[in-house]
Amino acid sequence: MPDILVINDGPVRKIRINRPDKKNALTLAMYDTMAAAIEEAGTNAGVRCLLITGTADVFCAGNDLNDFVAMATSGGLGAPIVRFLHALARCEKPLVAAVNGAAVGVGTTMLLHCDQVVASDTAILMTPFVSLGLLPEAGSSLLAPRLMGHARAFTLLVMGKPLSAADAKTAGIVNAVVTAAELEAQSLAVAREIAALPPESVATARRLMRGSVEDIVARIDAEVEEFKIRLASPEAKAAFMAFLNRKR
Repeated sequence: MPDILVINDGPVRKIRINRPDKKNALTLAMYDTMAAAIEEAGTNAGVRCLLITGTADVFCAGNDLNDFVAMATSGGLGAPIVRFLHALARCEKPLVAAVNGAAVGVGTTMLLHCDQVVASDTAILMTPFVSLGLLPEAGSSLLAPRLMGHARAFTLLVMGKPLSAADAKTAGIVNAVVTAAELEAQSLAVAREIAALPPESVATARRLMRGSVEDIVARIDAEVEEFKIRLASPEAKAAFMAFLNRKR
């Protein structure tokens, strides 16, 4: 079974993160597949809405830390990661997310690009970047303060405090909280409702509401450059070594 499943359900393109044995941690190949699915949707008139989801118990545990360790050694940040982040920022089709269980790191920051987020009551959002000697990514240093205010964004992105589904709804990241049993049906219903609207009007309204895409892309690129520096830092190397030793 592929680690990323891409299925068109009528006008809704479902992108399912499907690596449950690794808590849906993302590899470089998975980033590439998701980016391609988002990019292609932009030129496919039959796709009117995208729905990103995980598996029964987890949304996404973030980046595969083994890849981070390899990138720290090479001194770079994988091109597929940057491609995916750019695809999110430049996506012209509405994005819906269905979040169940843990949404860690990029599993949380990708939600800031979504137009609607439906979460189960078991969902937990967390961004432990700084505790790993790293920093927030995916444009979150711009989008989170804009959405939540500086204080809440600092608590999430810098202090790494987790957000429950209810707290994420209060903060404006999540639109609706449902039971785990209802999540698939409710999120698909939202995606279909959006897909049924006049697509050109949706695209124009969404573009005006989001503001400058280039500002978001520029922030992503600035974060990437700082992220590369942090990956090679003694703080990050010590955090990764502690993680690997814990796994043993």
